[in-house]
Amino acid sequence: MHKLSMPPELIERVTKRAGRPHPFDVIDPAKTAFVVIDMQNYFMKPGFMGEVPEAREIVPNVNRMAAALRTRGGHVVWVKNATNGTRENWSVMHDCLMTPQNRDLRYATMDVAHEGHSLWPELEVRPEDSQIAKSRFSAFIEGSSNIVSCLRQSGIDTLLIGGTATNICCESSARDAMMLNFKVTMVADALATYSDAEHNASLATFYSIFGDVQTVDEAIASLDRGRSMAAA
Repeated sequence: MHKLSMPPELIERVTKRAGRPHPFDVIDPAKTAFVVIDMQNYFMKPGFMGEVPEAREIVPNVNRMAAALRTRGGHVVWVKNATNGTRENWSVMHDCLMTPQNRDLRYATMDVAHEGHSLWPELEVRPEDSQIAKSRFSAFIEGSSNIVSCLRQSGIDTLLIGGTATNICCESSARDAMMLNFKVTMVADALATYSDAEHNASLATFYSIFGDVQTVDEAIASLDRGRSMAAA
């Protein structure tokens, strides 16, 4: 699992701007969704082109964060990437940034009918959770998915972000969600990517201006503070 390393000078700068080191240290569970991104076989199973080995290590933390939010009255959303219909309308990705062989392999193994699209079986998914397919790195960019309307209809204004890869689909989604006026916290030990350096660089950039970064334990404490405040 990645070791979180946040520069002290960055924490000081955020504290000066926001008035405290964690801008979202009080979270109302009833208005919160844990958005888990791309924990699919394509990114989890050995041998798949998109495999992120570290992602298998965060599964217990993802399950713990999901369970903690459910028991406090929040919502869990599992977001899965799908390549269907994107070969031409995302040609820059497929034709410019990949070899033809890799393009065809990615396109085939993240099709909704392929094993690669399915969620990793060790994830504790519940019937009351939502599952949403997206067609871009960000779930929140226009045309990628219907997640925004689903969250708004459920009265959600706060997001906890987990999944893989930290610096690609997770950061893209988190940034776009903040720009759409959601309060966003990236859950550091429920996120994974290819290296500690990439993980920490992504979280530092996000924390610098876009939102908050907390561990699972910190997020649960924030939820408990929010629940106590709501009950007062």
